[in-house]
Amino acid sequence: MNEIVVADIGGTHARFAIAEIDDGRILSLSTPVTLPTADHPSFQIAWEIFAEHLGRALPRAAAIAIAAPISSDLIKLTNNPWIVRPSQIPEKLRVDRHILINDFAAVAHAVAMVDQDRLIHITGPDQPLPADGVVSVIGPGTGLGVAALVFKNGRAQVLPSEGGRCDFAPLDAVEDRILQNLRAKHGRVSVERVVAGPGLRAIFEVLCEMEGRAMPPGDDKALWSLALAGKNSIAIAALDRFFQALGAVVGDISLTHGPGPVVLAGGLGLRLAKHISGSGFADRFVSKGRYRGLMESLPVKLITYPEPGLLGAATAFAAEYPD
Repeated sequence: MNEIVVADIGGTHARFAIAEIDDGRILSLSTPVTLPTADHPSFQIAWEIFAEHLGRALPRAAAIAIAAPISSDLIKLTNNPWIVRPSQIPEKLRVDRHILINDFAAVAHAVAMVDQDRLIHITGPDQPLPADGVVSVIGPGTGLGVAALVFKNGRAQVLPSEGGRCDFAPLDAVEDRILQNLRAKHGRVSVERVVAGPGLRAIFEVLCEMEGRAMPPGDDKALWSLALAGKNSIAIAALDRFFQALGAVVGDISLTHGPGPVVLAGGLGLRLAKHISGSGFADRFVSKGRYRGLMESLPVKLITYPEPGLLGAATAFAAEYPD
């Protein structure tokens, strides 16, 4: 049996745990320690704080999921100021074996291994994931994570993706205004500007402009709390707008990958579960013109495992280093 450190580094939080692995199997995953990335200047310092929390030396093996493409020796996180230099990891973190994996590729590994009862039905036919075919794994959090999970002959292969960086395509006059406002601020507007956590503010701003109302006070977290409370008419409309845009984007990604079923995850996933079924998500997901009938045949699920990125990173390590 071997112990490894598992880390999941996102835009807002860094999560750490200890996994026990034996013969390519995950035996256990400790209770995660979550550190706000804004409170710590670097990944190495957060790593050392986790060691202090644990009160002992860390194992000399690690699986590290990062919210960025894993493609160079200088990894800059999109929604987090940390920089990771892969060549320096053995020295800086004092590890002998490690893997780096895209954070949503890690989530896709978790989707492949969890029991079906960890995947709750959102829309479409209520049926299991297929034994063969492509599943899109998509998650709104600080950004929009995307990966493809390919099942073939009982085996699963994970393909990382930066699908959250695709261009946002408005579908009505309100979304035209959202795009115009965001373009004035950012130039190019990717889908995660609208259908990830900070996107709710962009939607609020347009709806308040249209109604001649002042923006509600508070940060993005306060806006989400207001929207999920369902007691303010602008907030209710903003949340439904978010779901409509999310449904359209998720449908586009499903078409691009297959089309095939979808599993939702991400930092907002579980918080949104009870609201999504009564929203405009399902109609926008299937509204793909001549492909509407095909889209209606695809299940959309939500993974309920509490830390799929950590579980998936540990799974990827176990596959790389089975002994």
